Amino acid sequence: MTRFVLPDANGSIGDTGPHHAVPRIALVMGGGALKGLAHVGALRAVREAGIEPHVYAGSSIGALIAAAAASGRSVGELTERALRVRRRDLFRINHMGMLMERMRSRSIYLEAPLRTLCHELVDDGTFETFGQRLLVSAVDLERGAPVVFGRPGFRHVSVRDAVYASCALPGFFPPGAVGGRVCIDGGTMDNLPVSIAGLEVDAIIAVDVGIADVPHAAGVANEGFASIFMRAATMMMHAMQQATLDNWSGPPMLLVRPKVSDIGWFSFSHAEQLLDVGYETTRQALRHLLDALAAPGGIFPRLEMEVTVNRDTCTGCGLCAAHYPALMAIDEQQRAYPLEPVHNFSPADAAFARSCPVEAITVNAVVDRDRVAGESAQRA
Repeated sequence: MTRFVLPDANGSIGDTGPHHAVPRIALVMGGGALKGLAHVGALRAVREAGIEPHVYAGSSIGALIAAAAASGRSVGELTERALRVRRRDLFRINHMGMLMERMRSRSIYLEAPLRTLCHELVDDGTFETFGQRLLVSAVDLERGAPVVFGRPGFRHVSVRDAVYASCALPGFFPPGAVGGRVCIDGGTMDNLPVSIAGLEVDAIIAVDVGIADVPHAAGVANEGFASIFMRAATMMMHAMQQATLDNWSGPPMLLVRPKVSDIGWFSFSHAEQLLDVGYETTRQALRHLLDALAAPGGIFPRLEMEVTVNRDTCTGCGLCAAHYPALMAIDEQQRAYPLEPVHNFSPADAAFARSCPVEAITVNAVVDRDRVAGESAQRA
């Protein structure tokens, strides 16, 4: 028998009472560089709710926080470390490599600082010897294939090595050797490893801190190759992750998306804000956990959302209808329109609005259903 202590509809903490069937829940943490400090806040909310994950899973910094949690690090320890993290803790220029090897240098930054952080936060040992189930997403650079350490056949390797490799952003840090494989950042192919985590659980709590959206970034082309690379990587990772969510057929998923898109990937001045937003967003999302556990599948929370199109802005290019034919169509005046004005959306569903290159589509929470019904009747 287990008890969850979840926020109620007003956000207050309340005991939901005993549950005789203990659900196996995976806590999945996505990549997002320094934005991943929000995972510490999310972990705090999960632990306050009395949820003991059956398995932790993560990619990139999500793998680091997941492994630290699986190592038994307290929220207090992780919070303290997050608040004192500084640039030199991670980024020290690889001067010698860039000078001597030039284009053949493996990375801009040295390996040692990131290695040291992994050793500080993650216990020594292999996935077999860890007391807590843990999955770490990485990419085998030579084979060009994803690999998830912690799954059968991949449990004999060092957890610290796997975590370092999962954090080794290509070009920024050298690849990591893990059990005879040369591996790089797990976010390269699977930034939010929900599919593999879903194989052995009844439900998933997934925290996406890095690529929930790709906001407008004016002037990014003038900020140097690192910014251009990260912008391109963000767009690619977003598209891959969205495809997974659009076709989700695994166990029910509570998708938590803290609003961190305005914070830079490598900003060291927002630690406290990231901790707070990770905590509050997860705390509010947990209000819907019981709905998710009662469902056979799907992504939660689900809210009524209104889709509108600015006809003056719409060019009729048809990308929305081509990519989302179940939601959008083109009328006789060559303007896009929603097939239904109101949808019961999950946090993953509103992404189709970004398919519009002129930003003519908006998705907002329904506040007046009678008004929406009346406007729909007039259009009909």
